[in-house]
Amino acid sequence: MALTGRTAALALAGVLVVLGLRSVAALVLAEGLLAAGVAVDLVLAAPVRAARLSRAGDTKVRLGETAVVTLTIENPAGRALRAVARDAWPPSTGAEPRVARLAVPAGGTARVQTSLTPVRRGDAAAVSVTIRSFGPLGLAARQASRPVPWTVRALPPFRSRRHLPEKLSRLRELDGQHRSLLRGQGSEFDSLREYVVGDDVRSIDWRGTARHSDVLVRTWRPERDRRILVLLDTGRTMAGRVGDVPRLDFAMDAVQLLTALAARAGDRLDLIAMDRRVRARVAGASRSAVLAAVTDAMAPLEAELVEPDGAAMAATVLAHARQRCLVVLLTDLNPAAVTENLLPHVALLAARHQLLVGAVADPRVDELAAGRGEAALVYAAAAAERARAERARVSGELQRGGVIVVDAPPGRLPPALADAYLALKAAGRL
Repeated sequence: MALTGRTAALALAGVLVVLGLRSVAALVLAEGLLAAGVAVDLVLAAPVRAARLSRAGDTKVRLGETAVVTLTIENPAGRALRAVARDAWPPSTGAEPRVARLAVPAGGTARVQTSLTPVRRGDAAAVSVTIRSFGPLGLAARQASRPVPWTVRALPPFRSRRHLPEKLSRLRELDGQHRSLLRGQGSEFDSLREYVVGDDVRSIDWRGTARHSDVLVRTWRPERDRRILVLLDTGRTMAGRVGDVPRLDFAMDAVQLLTALAARAGDRLDLIAMDRRVRARVAGASRSAVLAAVTDAMAPLEAELVEPDGAAMAATVLAHARQRCLVVLLTDLNPAAVTENLLPHVALLAARHQLLVGAVADPRVDELAAGRGEAALVYAAAAAERARAERARVSGELQRGGVIVVDAPPGRLPPALADAYLALKAAGRL
């Protein structure tokens, strides 16, 4: 049961009347009338517990976009339902409206649409639905809260999508509109065509030329159906923020661009997210569904405040990818973490696979390194220079071990990683 503001107003008016008349009879009459009105409302209000509640709508939404979830309320009672419904969601979902007024006829149905605009990745579950059914006098209401389960998953944003047309254009140059006459280390034969001035004479197919009256040249295309394994570090260093965003979120953006590009290039991509244990895995998804599968798997991930286990990561990679493939590790080039966890296993991984490391560089370090004029700025600049030198040292050690390193600021990491992939593909090194 719930009392309304109208009841409070009438009670206050009754108090004023009683104080004015200074009569016990007036007090009894005022209280009796108010109590009778409340009782009438409770008796005539449509029952809440008999209402049937159900949901429908979106189950996934990109972070920053809006999902719509519809709550359906069926009133099987013989009286009309005049009510206020509150559909409770976690604050991070940005649910609107918070409260909806309903007028459901006897045996009728009403629908309430709630718009969700999440500000955090992950799963958001509906808390409960509270319905307050009012009587005809508006003095009192029946009230009940009911769980109506529904979960909306907020997917990581795909901000680097704007780079995709440019990378696809580059891909078409490699494999499609402009066939390469220079054979890469692992490129596949495509077709023969007539020689034109400017073609490399090394591409002439002498056997084909002997069978025809024209000189023929071979054309090649980058290899297709190659394997890519993305290893996403979810350890403590990925919880560090660049600006206001964790490094893990920027890494996810780069993974999405690489996944979309690899799918269009005809390559197969798997994902493993881990620190000391595997947190998420996507394997064997079709090229048409791999981007959705990878995005969905990354959505609930959060960086764990534990040191990643480099030995476990290497063992997981070797167990998952038994044939040579491109292994893309998204991590942070933290000198201590890389020296302890990654460097001891680089030689083994590089011998079995092509290893590409992507890391998010903090542009604030470059800003601090340029600071001059005051003692505090000079000390900050010295610390920034030392941090850059340590990062460069770690990157150099990885490169000497046969690893390709892409260390770029957040906005540049996704396209730079895609460029490295396309360069490997053009050279036939996948």
